[in-house]
Amino acid sequence: MPVLLPTSRSHRRPHAAGAGKQMPRGHAVVIAGGGPTGLMLAAELALAKIDVAILERRASRDLVGTRAGGLHARSIEILDQRGVADRFLREGQIVQLAGFAWTRLDISDLPTRHAYGLALRQSHIERILADWVEELGVPIYRNVELTGFAEGDTGIDVTLSSGASLRTDYLVGCDGGRSLVRKAAGIDFPGTSPTLSNLMAEVEMREAPAWGLRHDALGFHGLSKTESGRVLVVVTEATLARTSEPSLRDLSDALVAVYGTDFGVKNPAWISRFTDAARQAATYRKGRVLLAGDAAHIHHSVGGQGLNLGVQDAVNLGWKLAQVVKGSSPDSLLDSYHAERHPVGARVLKNTMAQIALLRRGDDGLKAAREVISDLLAMDAPRLRVGAMMSGLDIAYDLGEGHALLGRRMPDLDLTVEGQALRLFTLLHGARGVLLNFGQHGGIAIKPWAERIDVVDVAYGGPWELPVIGQVTAPGAVLVRPDGHVAWVGDESQHGLEDALTRWFGPTSLHKKARGIPRARSKLVR
Repeated sequence: MPVLLPTSRSHRRPHAAGAGKQMPRGHAVVIAGGGPTGLMLAAELALAKIDVAILERRASRDLVGTRAGGLHARSIEILDQRGVADRFLREGQIVQLAGFAWTRLDISDLPTRHAYGLALRQSHIERILADWVEELGVPIYRNVELTGFAEGDTGIDVTLSSGASLRTDYLVGCDGGRSLVRKAAGIDFPGTSPTLSNLMAEVEMREAPAWGLRHDALGFHGLSKTESGRVLVVVTEATLARTSEPSLRDLSDALVAVYGTDFGVKNPAWISRFTDAARQAATYRKGRVLLAGDAAHIHHSVGGQGLNLGVQDAVNLGWKLAQVVKGSSPDSLLDSYHAERHPVGARVLKNTMAQIALLRRGDDGLKAAREVISDLLAMDAPRLRVGAMMSGLDIAYDLGEGHALLGRRMPDLDLTVEGQALRLFTLLHGARGVLLNFGQHGGIAIKPWAERIDVVDVAYGGPWELPVIGQVTAPGAVLVRPDGHVAWVGDESQHGLEDALTRWFGPTSLHKKARGIPRARSKLVR
């Protein structure tokens, strides 16, 4: 039976299981899957002081293969909101990463402090996130898988591959496209079946390869040099028939079909196979079970949106789940997670399918279509619009009618607070909501919610500019959610503020009594 070892080195909870010790009886939240999505969600919950743990089937941090290759602008902003962006920026390469169907999109003139992408392999992204999660004291139980669960009225009993079990208030599936959590919960995963199959590998070659990108009747292919000096291969297979684990022979056959030679391919560090199947969970929430990342949506890797989409799922979900676990917000707040993130995921699937439609074959008609699209994206307005979409900077949640800021990401303004210069994102480092008052100091008071959000009197005299939208009217006050999206825009009249605070940060105790909302049950008994 595998031993469950938490990898947290600091702030270790006394109930965390170590070598030879009994498995803890439960955690308030259990996350299945310790990839980027699961790690980001764990960090968000830990910042909110929630008892959270990760179950990870890998025995170590080692990640075989090159998966995602970088972070888009909005993901860098999110990490900046938590004060950890520099950890990633130190190790990656700042580049213009955004693109559409292999047409590069320069986003350097978009209104953001991070008008670029970051080239950084997923193995490095996971390592940096895992270090942060360990600092926050989250136990990661490795070499173990969730094999099933039973949901009751007051919690979920999770069964593990070791034969052990634990109890949790909420279970979040961040366990990939083949998610056991999603399947066991009975959540449908509709979408489109694959029309093409790609092999990706990191190899050595005896002969000099044909560097660069290529289109032909089969699809798109590319050979490039990796950091280690090996060759990164991406090649479209001639058939969809092969579905087993890919072999060196499969890779050799695919190279010969495209290039007429396999360049003496040898010594693969890894080989993976992926398709353009596009599927999305019918719901991101079913009772006490939630889905995020690839467990909620799969699509082709073109455009590099998958990892970023999952990290942004986690940041939308984390603060909401924390408030429900604490009892400050009703369970219904979790419904807004699906309502906000499902359309974002659907849009990514749509633009990915559009890109594949342009790339999958090299015939004259598609070549002409790609050239037309490339010419169109060379114009400023289409470039900025599509660049904002591909980088995640234009995401707007439907929070009703009102100011252009409502539902959009809050810009990282250079503020003045009590005579001191301060970046706005600094106020979000603790993953708490913040009410910014740009009017008369002390003009806004929200005493019933004072323990849940921060109120800061600030000054700002610069322009207010949003991607795609352009300049907008300066507000008198702004309520910013922990995920950095604007929940209310107003002035010292505070019209609509109480409703927004109640909606996003929970009713006050007076409201609870008046509306008959029961108190949350106490934390799990250890």
